[in-house]
Amino acid sequence: MICEICKDEMFLAQKSEPATSQDLQTAADLLETLKFHKDECVGMAANMIGIHKRIIAFENDGEYVVMFNPEIIRKSEPYNAEEGCLSLTGTRPVKRWKTIKVRWQNEKFQTRLKTFADWPAQIIQHEIDHCEGIII
Repeated sequence: MICEICKDEMFLAQKSEPATSQDLQTAADLLETLKFHKDECVGMAANMIGIHKRIIAFENDGEYVVMFNPEIIRKSEPYNAEEGCLSLTGTRPVKRWKTIKVRWQNEKFQTRLKTFADWPAQIIQHEIDHCEGIII
């Protein structure tokens, strides 16, 4: 189901709860909503569709990735960027890391580890900030 984008900053500022296998439909809705907004958005977190769960979805080299309970376990090479968001008006300055190592669970709740760099790393950091209730 394509969901409405949440723009309530009080809601977005709340930390998300861990995702479980009960949240597979939320992930499907998140992915469908992201694909609907593909011309203006490259990543989304579940709180952007009104659900406080640690789920993110993003486009990576032409494919969509869904991560349950993502966490950054290593980061290197900080830089400054400016980002926009469907949930917020305008753009904001933010500190990001060029390379990150992420631990997450896939849709079968198997743990995965992978290092991301450059644009995909920036997208993941933005969406994990959403999970943490950080409004850039």
